[in-house]
Amino acid sequence: MGAEVHAGAERDLLLGRLAGQRRHVLAAVDGLSDEQLRRSVLPSGWNPVGLVRHLTLGLERYWFGTVMGGAPLDYWPAGLGPDDGAADWRVGDEESPAEVLEEYRRAIEASDAVIASLELEAPPALPEPWWPDAGLSFPDLRSVVVHVLVDTATHAGHLDAVRELIDGHQHLVL
Repeated sequence: MGAEVHAGAERDLLLGRLAGQRRHVLAAVDGLSDEQLRRSVLPSGWNPVGLVRHLTLGLERYWFGTVMGGAPLDYWPAGLGPDDGAADWRVGDEESPAEVLEEYRRAIEASDAVIASLELEAPPALPEPWWPDAGLSFPDLRSVVVHVLVDTATHAGHLDAVRELIDGHQHLVL
């Protein structure tokens, strides 16, 4: 098998799994009312719509748009930076959950455009200077896709558990 075929298969696998986890997130919140999307059922206080906001800003837009694509961080909540741990989880009372879900869908489209323009070996356009001190390494698009895939899958599981607590719906019926 040639290197190009192998790279294409790897890319297809990674992006296919990422797309699957994104669909899982959207399925986990599908059918919930605005009140349910805003309801916190865990002691930590987060709610489903806040988690979708985090996936939008802290994963899709940050990792693909900013880190890999070089876009400015001008979408971050006013007055707060990415080091404010909860900034990208906040959804104002004036924001509708439907708007937040649509924002996630648009962020996925924008991320996919950035990903399509890069090889897996492409280095970040805007690497963070603190990564090495934190023991982190994101040398290329491949490592960023894996990071976002794992984080998205983890949060999809969180949404599954919260959804079951909210209305009994089970993603995986045992």
